[in-house]
Amino acid sequence: MSNREAMPYDLVIVGAGPAGLSAAIRAKQVAAEKGLDLSVCVLEKGSEVGAHILSGAVVDPKGLDELIPDWRDQGCPMAETPVTENHHWVLTKGKKYDFPHIITPSFMHNKGTYTGSLGNLCRWLAQQAEALGVEIFPGFPAAEVLFNEDGSVKGVATGDMGVERDGTHGPNYQPGLELHAKYTFFAEGVRGHLSKQLIKHFDLAKDSQPQVYGIGIKELWDIDPAKHVPGRVIHTQGWPLSDAWGGGFLYHQANNQVALGFVVALSYRNPHLSPFDEMQRWKTHPEIKAILEGGRRVSYGARAINEGGWQAVPKLTMPGATLIGCSAGFVNVPRIKGTHTAMKTGMMAAEAAVDAIASQRQGDELTAYSAAYESSWVYEELRLVRNTEPLVSKFGGTVGTLLAGATMWAEWLGLRMPFTLKHEPDNTKIWRKEACFPIDYPKPDGKISFDKLSSVFLSNTNHEENQPVHLKLTDPTVPIRINLPLYDEPAQRYCPAGVYEVVGQDTGEPRFQINAQNCVHCKTCDIKDPTQNITWVAPEGGGGPNYPNM
Repeated sequence: MSNREAMPYDLVIVGAGPAGLSAAIRAKQVAAEKGLDLSVCVLEKGSEVGAHILSGAVVDPKGLDELIPDWRDQGCPMAETPVTENHHWVLTKGKKYDFPHIITPSFMHNKGTYTGSLGNLCRWLAQQAEALGVEIFPGFPAAEVLFNEDGSVKGVATGDMGVERDGTHGPNYQPGLELHAKYTFFAEGVRGHLSKQLIKHFDLAKDSQPQVYGIGIKELWDIDPAKHVPGRVIHTQGWPLSDAWGGGFLYHQANNQVALGFVVALSYRNPHLSPFDEMQRWKTHPEIKAILEGGRRVSYGARAINEGGWQAVPKLTMPGATLIGCSAGFVNVPRIKGTHTAMKTGMMAAEAAVDAIASQRQGDELTAYSAAYESSWVYEELRLVRNTEPLVSKFGGTVGTLLAGATMWAEWLGLRMPFTLKHEPDNTKIWRKEACFPIDYPKPDGKISFDKLSSVFLSNTNHEENQPVHLKLTDPTVPIRINLPLYDEPAQRYCPAGVYEVVGQDTGEPRFQINAQNCVHCKTCDIKDPTQNITWVAPEGGGGPNYPNM
């Protein structure tokens, strides 16, 4: 019997991102239509709503239009900057070539979309949710899944506060809270640590392909107003990547600010590759550098991205709970968009849950949600582009892009491809160090390119230093015993925040060091570690980055 305080709700939602907040709002809307007094709670691990939200972002408003049709007139910050121009550049080391729109399907053109801060959109959605009576608790990460005696999900428990590094209770110790629900929604985002446990526990991925990922590294810059064109959207592919695939983005948003970043697919082979340094090198391209010169970098962050698409979506329901948004992986990779699909899945799950509660049910599987997904525009949109990522991953940026474009055109014209390509887990794709050339990255100049530690400073990341390390090693000997001799311990490079170091090599006594206080919660280590020896778990409440405008 637990001695933790318990709070009952009709619906508990883990994560205050676009999916979780949309689910909360839609649940209250439908409950009001049915005359139900529905209690809804949203838990958010960040210090405030939006603190851990990071995206490009160019947003298709389709989901938002369905949820709050008059959002443009209600002060929503996303309405500030409609997309006015759309460019796709193919980069070589010193030049760029415009990729003509005419050879891409119309859904790739960004017509009718908006660019802005996804964190600020979530802050606005939280206000709409609270106005409807939703209770939102920032700084309370869900740390444990609770189960009923029949095996159904009962709810979640928040993490204990005031635990010392050695696991003992400090002077300010407070036990976590239990939140019991008729239905629990997991909207943790990419590679959610509880969602990961549930997928394994209920074998939800047995009929789907492995999820695959990219890492997106982002900066915000204030630039010269003379160079700023509100609504201009630029995507790039090609240089500086060679044996990996990915690309850059640069979005002109409000207030003379640009959001720019670089995405590297985590299927890359070379253990010497550093996604962070590829991003810094990309900024030195003459076309990108010309936009940034005279400007000032104001924020930094990183986040993993679902790239598995339609075939990697697991079963969405289990007794008493569902997966929504990026916890299940609804990103449309070629469109570089997932907000609209995340919002819609949250809305569909909410409708199914409220109908079940109105029918005096609880704790069963919300099969109506799965059925709604399979007949929705989300399902069709992802099915249309299902072979894009695996084609580019298999054949590379040039040939793969051409093949992917051909299949998208065929699907869009109604010629359904008679095949669906498969995925392989990202951690299995890395090669041994002797099979790949080391990469000589230029030193940062402190004006256009920067180092990791000064970047982490701009993410406002903070963790209590005496709390238990939230990056768990299944076997502490693996980094030095296996990963270092075989792969030159790639955690030193795939982490964009300098969390992992190998120290003492110069004395012949190498040691694996974890600087957990630097962690920006990107989850890359949980994904790319070749031996799957690292597990990310939620740190004490409020820890991590605090993104003001990302």
